[in-house]
Amino acid sequence: MKIAVDAVVFGYSKEEGINLLLVKRLYNPFKGRWVLPGGFIKEDESLEKAVERELQEETGIKINYLEQLYTFGKVNRDPRKRIISVTYFGLVNKNRFLKLKASTDAEEANWFSISELPNLAFDHNEIVETAIKRLRAKLEYEPIGFELLEKKFPFSDLEQLYTMLLDREIDRRNFKKKIMKLGIVEELDEKEERSGSGRPGKLYRFKKNEYEKLKKEGMHFEI
Repeated sequence: MKIAVDAVVFGYSKEEGINLLLVKRLYNPFKGRWVLPGGFIKEDESLEKAVERELQEETGIKINYLEQLYTFGKVNRDPRKRIISVTYFGLVNKNRFLKLKASTDAEEANWFSISELPNLAFDHNEIVETAIKRLRAKLEYEPIGFELLEKKFPFSDLEQLYTMLLDREIDRRNFKKKIMKLGIVEELDEKEERSGSGRPGKLYRFKKNEYEKLKKEGMHFEI
């Protein structure tokens, strides 16, 4: 029996929406098929170190924080032998990770829109579906995703992010009231620069310290 780690990395950009980071297998089984970045853990490393290493080896990127998602352990999930996968997921600003570099047992690394994913090998389609459900459920009770925005952003960018992540429309007026009431976003005395027509909107900034404080105290948030 072997233990592996897999990473479900969602990337967001204002222009392209939500993407998923995938790698193409260089070797059998499933040579040439797209899968999640991942691999076997070494005996002298933790699960967290293993998933960070596999991500860097197979895609060339380094992510500071991934949250443990679920453990997948069906008997026949891998044709080689009994392999249990501890999976992690995270959100990143895709524009900061445009240069991908595949190596080790990955032939290629690329971003794919979550609405146009290829059929993945192993049970990775199931893993991705589980990650999407977890992400959307988490959004319903905890405001997340601010790290995907620029340091200064129009509020419409935050609304667009949540609309895309949840895959549904939100009540924008109530959403803004709830976010501002939490005190984790502050309005700046600045406006966005626009090259086209229309009035430039006000800019906002995420207050990370207030957010971390509320998380420790326990926050109540419903969209």
